[in-house]
Amino acid sequence: MTQPSRLPAITREQMTPDQTAMLDAILAGPRKNLNGPFVAWIHSPRLGELAQTLGAFCRYDTGLPLRLSELAILATAVAWQSQAEWHIHLPIAIDAGLPADVAEQIRQGATPVFAQRDEHVVWHFATELYRNRRVSDATYAEACAMFGLPVVVNLVGLLGYYALVAMTLNTFGMRAEGQGEGELPFAEPAA
Repeated sequence: MTQPSRLPAITREQMTPDQTAMLDAILAGPRKNLNGPFVAWIHSPRLGELAQTLGAFCRYDTGLPLRLSELAILATAVAWQSQAEWHIHLPIAIDAGLPADVAEQIRQGATPVFAQRDEHVVWHFATELYRNRRVSDATYAEACAMFGLPVVVNLVGLLGYYALVAMTLNTFGMRAEGQGEGELPFAEPAA
């Protein structure tokens, strides 16, 4: 993660014990890097600790296959126009089986054409929730029938967590490691 201009740089030597504990937990966990909101969350280690624990669950244990979790994350990145979130999760989504042309349709704000019904259901669930702040009865029923209620609850949690990530990344102007200004997937709003 590149150092955002809105956050002061902090070295391990400057960190409090809570900050170093959070840093060590992130680096020892499944992520093994600070690419994402963690540079910001180190400044509030209690939030960071709770958020990274929730994030590990939302990313790895929702009951959704990785392809669908990553689709939901890309829907969130588009909804929030989160540069780093998109940059980090696009290759993961494609490696997990989401077609690159579908991902590009999503990035462009088009209605994607899905070959698999489960992708269609996750996409419509996420986009309805972001657009309407509600999910229609039909979309809810289809999601429950397809995935079961516990997974639908987890999907809502995943969407909420990655919205928090996107808000953090956007607020602090964070970019993913290796992401140059010329590689931004979304136009930046005028200042």
